[in-house]
Amino acid sequence: MGSTSFGIPEHRFGSNGEKMPVLGFGTAVFPPVGAEATKMAILQSIKLGYRHFDTAAKYGSEQPLGEAIQEALSIGLIQSRDELFITTKLWCGDAHEDLVVPALKRSLQNLKLEYLDLFLIHWPVS
Repeated sequence: MGSTSFGIPEHRFGSNGEKMPVLGFGTAVFPPVGAEATKMAILQSIKLGYRHFDTAAKYGSEQPLGEAIQEALSIGLIQSRDELFITTKLWCGDAHEDLVVPALKRSLQNLKLEYLDLFLIHWPVS
């Protein structure tokens, strides 16, 4: 893996000045390439300078992203989880009042994270 890095502009929003990189790295792949290839692609993208990652329970890429984040922290590619902007999505099958929180908790567990920066509704139907 190379070490070239580039800067990605950020958009500031909210009253506290939260920022979101305007370019994100998507993790949906068809046909699927497997968890290890996904993890390696994410690690390479972190080396290149990506800090916004888009995943979804439906993609099957939450666990490889979580593993890549843990590895990036352990080898010093990033110093803190706070350097990243993580988006995942609620699948329409879970878009029911009693299923949203359990789905969010599963995603957090898959990602090995304590919080998300953005939790989107994948499709606006349930």
